[in-house]
Parts: sequence; C-alpha cells; structure tokens
Amino acid sequence: MRIKLKTLGCRLNEAELETWAQQFQADGHRIVPDSEEADLIVLNSCAVTQDAARKSRHLIRRMHRENPTAKLVVSGCYATLNPEETRDALGVDLIVGNADKVRLVEISREALAMPTMPAFSTEPGEAALFTLGRQRAFVKVQDGCRHHCTFCIVTLARGEEKSRAIGEVVDEINALHRQGIEEFILTGVHLGGWGSEKGMRLDDLIRAVLDDTGVKRLRLGSLEPWELSEDFFTLWQNPRLMPHLHLPLQSGSNTVLRRMARRCKTAEFAGLVNSARSACSDMNITTDIIVGFPGETAEQWEEGLEFINAQAFGHIHIFAYSIREGTRAAGLPDQVPDPVKKARAQQLRGLAEKHQRATLSRFLGRDMPVLWEAGGEILENGRRRFRGLTPNYLRVETLEEPGRDLCRRIANARLLAIGGDGDCLTAELLPESVGT
Repeated sequence: MRIKLKTLGCRLNEAELETWAQQFQADGHRIVPDSEEADLIVLNSCAVTQDAARKSRHLIRRMHRENPTAKLVVSGCYATLNPEETRDALGVDLIVGNADKVRLVEISREALAMPTMPAFSTEPGEAALFTLGRQRAFVKVQDGCRHHCTFCIVTLARGEEKSRAIGEVVDEINALHRQGIEEFILTGVHLGGWGSEKGMRLDDLIRAVLDDTGVKRLRLGSLEPWELSEDFFTLWQNPRLMPHLHLPLQSGSNTVLRRMARRCKTAEFAGLVNSARSACSDMNITTDIIVGFPGETAEQWEEGLEFINAQAFGHIHIFAYSIREGTRAAGLPDQVPDPVKKARAQQLRGLAEKHQRATLSRFLGRDMPVLWEAGGEILENGRRRFRGLTPNYLRVETLEEPGRDLCRRIANARLLAIGGDGDCLTAELLPESVGT
C-alpha cells in the first residue's frame, strides 16, 4: 500500500511519525509524499492549544477531501482528548489514542486488513526518513509528564511518565546511523524526567548514546529547566553533543510562574543559563514565552521583559495565551484582553529579533561544520540554494553551482553575513569541503 504520514505539533509527534514510517516500510508498504496518491493516510494530531485543535480538525477534513477513497487513521493528542468529535469527522476510519500509538501500525494492519509483504520492504531507516524529507532523526525516549502546569493539556493527553530502556534507544540509533543518519535528537514530553521511574537520570542516557554509538551529532529536544543534575553541563565536554539547549521559561515574572505552577524561579533559570554558557562558550539557548497569562499585570509584564532581556536568548518562540478548556488556567480570573496580549507580543518580538541578530553576529567570520538538510532550490542563474544547521542550531544558507548536492552532508562553511529576514546566516563552503 501507498501510505502518506502527516503530523502537527511537537517533535515528539515527529519522532513517532518516523517510527511508523520505518514499521510500515518493514511490512512492505511505500511511504509517499502526497495524500492524493495514498491508499492510507495517517495523521498524528495536536491539541496543545485551541488553535492546534482547530488545525487538527481542519487537516482531517482537508486530507479526506484531497483523497476521499483513502483510508484515514487519526492518532495524537486531539484524537485522544476528543475521540467522539474525531470519530464524527468525515472520512475517519480508525482512531488510535495515545495510549496505543506505540502499536499504531499493528492496530491499523488488523483493523483495516492491510496486506503485508516484508519480502518487498525497503531499508526501513534511510528510505523512510529521507522520503519524509528528514535528514535528522527524532528519537522518542520518554512519554508523559507527572507535573501539572496550569496552562498545559498534554498531561491529560499523554498520561503518566514512561521511559524507554537505554539499550532500546541505543539499538535504534545505531540501526539508523548505519543507514546514513548523522544527527539525532532525543525527545520526550518531559525529557528531563527520563529515567525517573527507573531511579536513573537523563545524564545516564546521554552518556550511553555517546559511548555506545558512533553518531557525529547528538541533540536534546525541549528540556524543562529543572531536575538537571549538578554536573549536567559537563556532558558538553564531548563535542558530539551539540551546543544548543531549548529551555522553556514561559514567563520572566516569578508571580506569573507561580500561577503557572512552574517549578523553576527566575534566579534558578538564570543560574542554569550561566552554567550552560560557562561550560560551552558556543552554547545557543532558546526558549518559549507565553504572553498575557491570566492575571499578568503591566508591572509583572515589565518585570518579566527585563528578565528576558537579560538572558539574551538566541531565539524565542512567542505564544499569546489562549484559553484551553480542560486546563486549570482556563478558570483563572483576570483574563488579559486580546489587544493587550497583541501589544505585548509585538514588544517581545522586537526584543527577540534584536537578540537573535546579536547571536548571529557573534559568529560572523567563523568556520563551522554545517549539516545541509534541505535544498535543491534552483535560482534563475542556475545556482542551487541549500539550507542547514550549525552545531549550535544557527540556520545557514549557501549557494552552490549546478550539479553539487550538499543534502545529507556535513561540510565546513565560513559564516559571512546575516541573511533572510535576519534569522539566518549566509555562508560559503570552504574549499576542502566542496565536492560533487
């Protein structure tokens, strides 16, 4: 069968999609890029915000409209939290909730009477990931969260914390590495909680991956700024662990953080940032900020803005708070008016852009290895534009002559100027890196 896989939302959803792709291919099925040519469409939905839930509903309808004859399987947080609404959507043949999504391929095979022809399967890792347009592999190592931030619906959707065994993670990474993947991202709902139910810590998993695999680049997904060991940042003594951390702050005001039920105060967060940068001078720290959380006063906003400014983040994901039914924050008093949230988001956006440009400027003139993960766009002069990532997650673009394909390669480049909309660097490959 021809199978189209689609996801919304977090990197954990991306990791699950990649696993399904490998499993479907192992059964002899073919992953296709367009829903119009698929016999089966699988959607991994999202519901982290009301807008994400709306997009999930819209995408279900659109995928059925684009190919009404294809079987449609829906999984993920939206389907788990809203099973009846999903079931009533036109064209949905099967719902697989989060509790069962590890068995999605098996459940689909049985429920939809899918044929299996493993003798005709392609190499499961390389073909599946590259067909999905991925040059990096997201590896799900943990699911669920035991904490209850008042704005978060994911605890309800994902359930209790569950950690994968070290050996299982190492085996998966080694298998994919043998098939051409050079960069891996460890991801989970609460990544820092990996191993908590086993009496272990995330450090143990990271060290095992670095010791027992030959991967060139290992990254960490979004990491809550708590439960990190005292010597956590010594891990970056190994240059294969990429110098980028995404630490969600959510607010720079301790008063707002208490209403969010966050477990990290601003002083503790600043200590983590300082420790990370002291351990690795190239460390790029990015974050999430929620603007206009219920009860956020003008004074608290200004206090938070001052703290955010002092951290000089390389990038900020900005979210204007919206009511998410089913969360404690939805019932909090003093909801902030939309015009106020919009003005604060615009103010923060200006600050974020200033620090992003400053971060990019700091690396101008440097030579850095870049994983070229997207490209092939042909310009009018015949040259091709390629895009990639430095070790510390700076986005880079370069132009190459026709016939040169950089995709999936790690090649050294000199960072020349700030390009795009001020959110990336332009670069030229160093002579010793250029090949055909």
